[in-house]
Amino acid sequence: MPQALSSDDEALREAAAQPAKVSVDGQSVEQQPLKDRLEVERYLASKDAAGKPGLGIKFAKIVPPGSV
Repeated sequence: MPQALSSDDEALREAAAQPAKVSVDGQSVEQQPLKDRLEVERYLASKDAAGKPGLGIKFAKIVPPGSV
């Protein structure tokens, strides 16, 4: 189950969703670059993954079929 986002994480996500530039009378809006928005999501996902036990490593015993 994912951990709840802290207020800092929510503020970071909101800031990434807000436009980078806005002009009211000229009616122009510029969004945040997609690269920056993806970096924010990657950061939050890695922060969430770091809090989980196991460090993303799974061990399994491999048994070939037909062996005795």
